[in-house]
Amino acid sequence: MTTANLTGAEEITWNLADLYAGMDDPQLDADLDAADAEADALDRDYRGRIAGLSAAELAALIGRFEALQERAGRIGSFASLNWTGNTQDPARGALLQRVTERGSQLGQKLVFLELELANAPDAAAAAWLADPALARYRHWLEVVRLFRPHLLSEAEEKILDEKSVTGRSAWDRFFDETHGAARYELDGEKLTRDQALNRLYAGDRELRRRAAATVTAGLKELARTNTYIFNTILADKASDDRLRKYPSWISARNLSNQVADRTVDALIGAVTSRYDIVARYYRLKRRLLGLDELFEYDRYAPLPAADRRYSWDESRRIVLDAYDQFHPRMAEVASWFFDRRWIDAPPRPGKLGGAFSHGTVPSVHPYILLNFEGRPRDVMTLAHELGHGVHQKLAGVQGALQAHTPLTTAETASVFGEMLVFQALMAQETDPQVRLGMLTSKIEDSFATAFRQISMNRFEDAIHTARRTEGELATERISELWLETQRAMFGDSVTLSEDYGLWWSYIPHFIGTPGYVYAYAFGELLVLALYARYRQAGGNFAEQYLAMLARGGSDWPHAIVTPLGVDLTDPTFWHGGLSILADLVTEAEELAAAA
Repeated sequence: MTTANLTGAEEITWNLADLYAGMDDPQLDADLDAADAEADALDRDYRGRIAGLSAAELAALIGRFEALQERAGRIGSFASLNWTGNTQDPARGALLQRVTERGSQLGQKLVFLELELANAPDAAAAAWLADPALARYRHWLEVVRLFRPHLLSEAEEKILDEKSVTGRSAWDRFFDETHGAARYELDGEKLTRDQALNRLYAGDRELRRRAAATVTAGLKELARTNTYIFNTILADKASDDRLRKYPSWISARNLSNQVADRTVDALIGAVTSRYDIVARYYRLKRRLLGLDELFEYDRYAPLPAADRRYSWDESRRIVLDAYDQFHPRMAEVASWFFDRRWIDAPPRPGKLGGAFSHGTVPSVHPYILLNFEGRPRDVMTLAHELGHGVHQKLAGVQGALQAHTPLTTAETASVFGEMLVFQALMAQETDPQVRLGMLTSKIEDSFATAFRQISMNRFEDAIHTARRTEGELATERISELWLETQRAMFGDSVTLSEDYGLWWSYIPHFIGTPGYVYAYAFGELLVLALYARYRQAGGNFAEQYLAMLARGGSDWPHAIVTPLGVDLTDPTFWHGGLSILADLVTEAEELAAAA
């Protein structure tokens, strides 16, 4: 990185000592052994007896189980975070693999517990759920029993868990390490994938074109590897769904997200029915850029007035000020991430690409990974991940079993954080050209979160269906399905070249968490509704919002958002958020006409 590109984030690295002092910390092995010993003790004390326990006895058992999950989660979090900092370090990879294998063995010892809870008679379960002694764990019990129709015998569950270490988990890690090691040569500089992709946000069109060509060339070199990984994961998912009797490839994800199939279908149907909003916007973007034809590498081109860089300190101030305007407590918690070294910010060779907030365990705190280069979207990514971090920290009061939310509501605080920062920046800006640039950037971010994620859900639906009906898929077949689902979204507003057909192959969600992506659209449209309520209601909305975050995963998603005036069970709910996106495009058209 040249001096001109320095952001001030170059030395912003996390301190994992709150988890363990290092890879050679003897406490790590001590905790692994203690977790194993406690699992053996739970087996001795409770195997075959769970259905007959009183509510108080069951509460004591779950309390011990939760403490064990907390200990195991701490170990797994350290090994994972340590590895993401440098996926090319063999020692870090070896530790991650060792912890993964020990975690699988631990999980197998505990299979009996959740099986007995899930299979307990309905009368016993009803008595437990009605007893105040189990009030703290009520929803966790409900969710455990939700999976009863899809659980196998204990022996079968143990085999699947054992084989996952050298199956799905191994392919997931191989995918991440392969892409972490890949370098993309652009203008004589070897870049990581994320650094190359960031060039698509440059104002220089020729640079964007070269960056896109560079990424395509790199993906072509990896095409055989990526295609094999995808086929393996798709086949593994089909096998799992068949064994567990899930009716479709997405059913397990919906159940995990605690949301009904019909709700997800309503979301997907609503978004795909409004692809016209996307085409309308990109026709405007083409005119604003003065282009005869808009290619895929032009989609994120900034308008000249909004093409600027932000330092790390400036980005920190922007986000914390916006959070503080909403509620001081939100800014206070977010500030801890900076002050206490809970963030790893700069891109570097070997580091995992993208961004995330890892919730770790309630007794510690979340950690945030970024690849910060000072572009406007990096400021929004910081706001996004800090939203996750605040959510995870506040929800820690629910304990290890219920702090983590399902994916459907996990994106709520992150997208809301982005909205707070965007609105704060817009309120400070008076120049119409800059406002237009900021608005178009926000629209593109919202489209990426809502429309693009649903188009990727349609791609996942297509490849899972094709793999189950056609057998192993060639690279060209997967690329064909990718282009079909992406062109459906853009219509005639963006020209997607054949080169773009390979761009499915770097997206980790398809590998690590099949079915994840619709949760982003769920969160985006939910946040648009929540923000509209905030603008209308004011008053104690911020207090209610923070209270919602603190509930974590302790209730059904629709129940958690109900106090804020949102009805997720209404099939027409999603159209309200889509109308707000259409209104943003109208505002951009009006600003463009005035400017």
